Amino acid sequence: MNGLLAELGKRLAERWLSLLVLPGALFLAALLAGARLGHGDWYDIAALPGRLDRSTSTHLTDSPAHLLVLLLAFLLASAACGVVAQALGSLLERLWLAADWPGWPTPTHRLVQHRIARRRGRYDRWRDRVGHARAAQHLDGADPDAAALQVAVARHRLHQVADARPDRPTWTGDRLRGVESRLREDLGIDVTVVWPHLWLHAPDTTRAEVTAARETMSRAATLTGWGLLYICVAAVWWPAALIPLTVTTTGWLRFRTATDTYATLVEAATRLHTRTLAHHLGIAAPGPLTHETGTALTAYLTQATPPPPPLRLPLPQ
Repeated sequence: MNGLLAELGKRLAERWLSLLVLPGALFLAALLAGARLGHGDWYDIAALPGRLDRSTSTHLTDSPAHLLVLLLAFLLASAACGVVAQALGSLLERLWLAADWPGWPTPTHRLVQHRIARRRGRYDRWRDRVGHARAAQHLDGADPDAAALQVAVARHRLHQVADARPDRPTWTGDRLRGVESRLREDLGIDVTVVWPHLWLHAPDTTRAEVTAARETMSRAATLTGWGLLYICVAAVWWPAALIPLTVTTTGWLRFRTATDTYATLVEAATRLHTRTLAHHLGIAAPGPLTHETGTALTAYLTQATPPPPPLRLPLPQ
């Protein structure tokens, strides 16, 4: 037991150092350097070591205790910055997924509804273009390669808006909602009800893949949180404005890609292992998973704790 606790403490210390302290130390170093340079002498990087020496030498040479206290304070401040970045990442993740947007503050509802209405308009336009491009394939004298390219371009643009008619203000939110809709329509499965039970029944390899994709989403959101923190550096040293722009853009693109992967894995795991779960519970019939089996499984799992009805606000037509 002592060896297990020691190994666990070592791993926790490594994660604390890599996820919080090191990125926070880099941020504080950049903030301190930017504050010393300022906007006026933004280019005088060669003089930065001398400025730092003059500002800290008198305090560090007093006693080793001062140095130790300063180092400890720097580590704690770095960890605090890491906690703030993770909190910002969690907030951004909630905003990007927007699963509970009806529960957001009332003043935001009109903005969210307007955003959804705009995305629905874009989706309808690109869906019509997909239909026109497919119809053009069957016209006499049409170039097959050019027509196929037009269909592929239109379908790609449609996917950039949403997989189905938007119901949330963001692409990532609709990507996960699309999984719920397809599973409900195709197999009668309410994934919000079935997934916890399916997760306990799924093999370790499946859970490892889904967990890795979910952790990638969280890391991408935290990266964007760090980008927002670097706005403080840009406020005292304007050349650093490229840092938050680059980091936040990278974080958003990674989050979008990770969400797409996570949604694909969740849908694949549900389609692959739901029949096994239903068979384990004595519900599945011989043959492939059917809509009736999925509906029966959802009803069976909701008997004890039925989920609350989803809150839907009217959208402007």
